[in-house]
Amino acid sequence: MKSYRNINGSKISTASRRNFIYSCTACAACMAISPMALVSTSCSASSSKKKLKIRILYSLHSVVQPVPDWPNVGFNFRPEMEKINGALTAHFRDMEFIPIIATGPEDAKKIIEGDKNDPVDGYIVYQMNCWNRVIQTVAETGKPVLYADFQYGGSGGFLVYNASFLRAGNRNVGFVASSGMDDLIAAVSCFRITGKGGSVSEFVAATDKVRLKSTPSCNKYKTLANDINALSPDECVRRLNESKILAVRDQESRNAEPLMGIPLVYIPFSEVNEAWSSADRDESVSIAERWQKNALEVTDVSFETLTTSAAMYIGMKSVLKNHGANAITINCLGGFYGGHIHAYPCLGFHELCNEGFVGGCECDVNSAATMLAFATLTNGRPGFISDPVIDTSKRQIIYAHCVAPNRMFGPGGEVNPYRIMTHSEDRNGASVQSVLPVNHITTTLEINNTRKEILFHQAVSVDNDPDDRACRTKLCAEPIGDIEKLFTMWDQWGWHRVTFYGNLREPVYALADNLGWSVIEEA
Repeated sequence: MKSYRNINGSKISTASRRNFIYSCTACAACMAISPMALVSTSCSASSSKKKLKIRILYSLHSVVQPVPDWPNVGFNFRPEMEKINGALTAHFRDMEFIPIIATGPEDAKKIIEGDKNDPVDGYIVYQMNCWNRVIQTVAETGKPVLYADFQYGGSGGFLVYNASFLRAGNRNVGFVASSGMDDLIAAVSCFRITGKGGSVSEFVAATDKVRLKSTPSCNKYKTLANDINALSPDECVRRLNESKILAVRDQESRNAEPLMGIPLVYIPFSEVNEAWSSADRDESVSIAERWQKNALEVTDVSFETLTTSAAMYIGMKSVLKNHGANAITINCLGGFYGGHIHAYPCLGFHELCNEGFVGGCECDVNSAATMLAFATLTNGRPGFISDPVIDTSKRQIIYAHCVAPNRMFGPGGEVNPYRIMTHSEDRNGASVQSVLPVNHITTTLEINNTRKEILFHQAVSVDNDPDDRACRTKLCAEPIGDIEKLFTMWDQWGWHRVTFYGNLREPVYALADNLGWSVIEEA
């Protein structure tokens, strides 16, 4: 089994689930990351001209991902890191790149402490997995830092952490959020500014400039007709007060504070699991057969898994009926991995949303309330809850999740194709890749009940990305407005957003006025 040395010199297996880092201070480790990096590092012959020394910290769990997370369990980061190292080395003969892995703040502190003995001129932090907290420690050095998103891998943490820097006015961290290698190269070239005596703030301003220059200008789309028959605000509020959201977080039952006037009740996993186990087998088989027949394809999902997913759908619908509720959100993976539920609810959520109910992921009650509030306002149009990614090279925001309806215009509306696949992060269970309609105006929302605010942006749906990394459904859209502003709200609102088809601007503002809430435009 291949092993590497960490900064203490001890061996670490690539299969280890323990946190580790590996350093280019040893040529063997440097070669393991990228042989090309040796061309411009201290391992090669010295040059008469002093090179800028740039440390690259890859923020991730492990070279080969051992746990379910974006991009997916078993993902091999080595080729991706080698590609980045090789491209930077080839383009910058005046720079020395020193790549290293950091799993979190403790690793980052050790690396930075070690750099005091042989100072570097700047840092690149690549967010490869979502929530590893490395950038925060590196930013505290005050040196020029370039923060990069490995898209469909680290995008959640990147958006949330980067927004906190923007909000704080942190002027030593520039950023790049692009699928294009040329954009990374353009941003890295900005280190030459501080290398020639310029200030760190000038470095950051230069990264902003090259990012804006490479971001395409707004396209003019001829969008398809997409009229909405919205309820009046009074009628919408009345229906919301008569609705109910069930939240399944753990084994506890309790009533909670209403969200946007919608009653919220927590129920235990055991209630959902009992309803699943009691589901009629013949009915479950019939639903599974329908799903299989209607899907474009079924990939790596057995018919038995489809049947257990159908039983979960039947069970959830039974629980909704018993409580007089029309929305349910479940701590899906926590329940499944903990043995509290025995089927993924993804296909059940898909079916519920198609029928005018709400099935919401991850026991995110704010997103579930967002889905229910605006489905009610639009007479049944479902919301697509997602983990977004921003790609400036295409001027796109990509809404990604493993659950999506395929009746985005309501229960009686147009049907779009879908595939049935495993849940992406762990390659288990059954989930949906919905090929969502393009050339439509979309409205993306999120509520915050505490602040009485509705977050709002709009975009035009332009494509569906089939990339195997991260969640299965990926709706690509071009934001209407300022894509740079779209980077600024994530630390205040979290990662989830809920997307609806249609121009909801007027009905959203009317409902907010009725409730005494504020609408916050994030683009």
